[in-house]
Amino acid sequence: MNLFLPMRFSLPLVVLSVLVAVFASYVALDLARRVTLSTPGAARWWWGGGSVAMGTGIWSMHFVGMMAFSLPIPLGYDPLTTFWSWLAAVAVSGIALYLASRPKLAGRHLAVGALSMGAGICLMHYTGMFAMQMAPGIVWGWGWFAASVGIAVGASLAALLIFSWMRRHAGERVLGWQLAAAVVMGIAIAGMHYSGMAAAHFPLGSVCRASNGLGGASLGMTVGLSALGLLAVTLLTSAQDARMQSKTARLAASLQEANQALTRIAFEDPLTKLANRLLFEERLSHALPQADRLGRQVCLLFVDLDGFKPVNDSLGHQAGDEVLRIIAGRLLALARRTDTVARIGGDEFVVLMELVDDRNRAALLAERLINTIKQPIHFGVHELLLSASVGIAVYPDDSEGARLMPNADAAMYYAKRAGKGTYRYYNSEMDAGSDRLLDLQRDLRRAVSRKEFVLHYQPKFDAGLARLTSVEALLRWQHPVQGMLLPGVFIAEAERFGLIVELGAWVLDEACRQAAEWLAAGLTIPVAVNVSAVQFQQEAFVTTVEQILRRYALPPQMLTLELTESVAMDDAEHSLHILSRFKELGVNIAIDDFGTGYSSLAYLRRFTPHELKIDRTFVQDIESDPDARAVVAAVIQLAHALGLSVVAEGVETPAQQGLLSAQGCNCLQGFLFSHPVPAAAIPALMRVPVVNP
Repeated sequence: MNLFLPMRFSLPLVVLSVLVAVFASYVALDLARRVTLSTPGAARWWWGGGSVAMGTGIWSMHFVGMMAFSLPIPLGYDPLTTFWSWLAAVAVSGIALYLASRPKLAGRHLAVGALSMGAGICLMHYTGMFAMQMAPGIVWGWGWFAASVGIAVGASLAALLIFSWMRRHAGERVLGWQLAAAVVMGIAIAGMHYSGMAAAHFPLGSVCRASNGLGGASLGMTVGLSALGLLAVTLLTSAQDARMQSKTARLAASLQEANQALTRIAFEDPLTKLANRLLFEERLSHALPQADRLGRQVCLLFVDLDGFKPVNDSLGHQAGDEVLRIIAGRLLALARRTDTVARIGGDEFVVLMELVDDRNRAALLAERLINTIKQPIHFGVHELLLSASVGIAVYPDDSEGARLMPNADAAMYYAKRAGKGTYRYYNSEMDAGSDRLLDLQRDLRRAVSRKEFVLHYQPKFDAGLARLTSVEALLRWQHPVQGMLLPGVFIAEAERFGLIVELGAWVLDEACRQAAEWLAAGLTIPVAVNVSAVQFQQEAFVTTVEQILRRYALPPQMLTLELTESVAMDDAEHSLHILSRFKELGVNIAIDDFGTGYSSLAYLRRFTPHELKIDRTFVQDIESDPDARAVVAAVIQLAHALGLSVVAEGVETPAQQGLLSAQGCNCLQGFLFSHPVPAAAIPALMRVPVVNP
């Protein structure tokens, strides 16, 4: 005979309760990830809100499961007791999320956590059943009761293990595993609930004293659907937060990349990727006190390329930039790992050697740098050959910290003066030269704006007709303190400081203006102007000349541009292009210092200049050296064969004049006839006869 009331379950509500359990488990796993991945402040909010949402979901599964249960008597649930069961579910969720947020779950923590959570789930479930307030009381089947407790503890342990596993794989795509784990956990929670229900027996004649409380299938359906909605909102909020967090992380990463880029911009030379001056100075400021503490030396090598400017002007800035990158790579390859290689200017580099025991190490490195820079650079069909001058300053032996860079620069300048392609150590005797160089740079820049430059003119005389044929414009600097300075004092520095193009343009303009003034006065005096390599390689040079001639209405044949042999042959194809444009314009071309360079007769024929100028080194030896006489005779014969006029410069004695005239030289120029004079003295010289031998 059956002594207990028969129990029935509503299948739709049972299914709904299982769905709620699975969904609640999925949300629980997602919340565990959210707590784990969030910042400490955000994690606390997610822990509090997540505990409520997760607890409500678990409790809703239990409540819907209770609503699915029915007896052949009216049933209901006491609201206050039901509330306590909900609170137990929230507390269990709080424990779970707290444990999920811990960096590592040891075996002891897992055991205590699983027992605590299992006890909380059992408390929630059996408190909820106690809310029915049955009389007489429920008779429990202890086998099923033990099974429900075991399932609760086992499900809790499984949840914690899953939380721990997901924490270790926080950055991976675990959606599929999370869904599978949610199904397992949901079924386990539902299994605990229904095994607990199976443990309950209601004697015949039992009465539910809370029948007027919460109850009804419709309430169960409402709670279940509401729980699903709450969980869905929680999941969407979590997903939105994850997206925002991901976006924030991306923005943070972008900001970090931007900061790194700004750091590179601030401390890296954009062309060569070497350190720039700012980073070099920072490294130097750290190296000096460290050398003091350890009793070591700091060596600074100032490296300046020789002959680099024509590369930019002849091949273009793109080629020049590539050459600088190649040179930078060579310097970096030779430096020690602890050295700092920096680019501090156009073609200027420095190598900072820290913690040096022997100053001779700097010389060894300088030799290696010079040798590697000498290696050919192939750029298209061009083979470039550069050299480098290196200045070395050593701290504290011969330089104070603040003077290390200027002293290395001064030493480099002396290396250039010594013939280039070499190195020099700084010594105190260079101080005057260094100060003079700084003063010269300052005064040069002021001289351009203050119009302190003037032109003197050296006549050229016809060797046979004893008359002045033309003049050569020569630059002079009327220095306000030092007086009249010759080009040898300042031209090299003007090239180094980037002023040679401006100076050259002024010389050209002033010479043409003066020639036009003479022409207007009835004096036909052609003028020759020396052209620097930098000027000649500029694409706009032809246009500049054309504009100046037009400005003064000067016939093109009144102007001769004098190019040194080395300038003309530096890039023969480019020179041919420029010279052909000058030929179309009608401007005369002279090859200066002929015989001292490396001209090719084939190119000379293609250049078709108007005259050759025999270098003074041959003229000064023509009296005593048969070889010099032979060279001069050969040059004159070659020039006449090509239809060119020949000018001999540096004629100082009647004997030289006689030999040159006898060999057929067309024009003579030198101190024998006249020193360079101001423009006002030229008209009178037109009446001076050539000295007879």
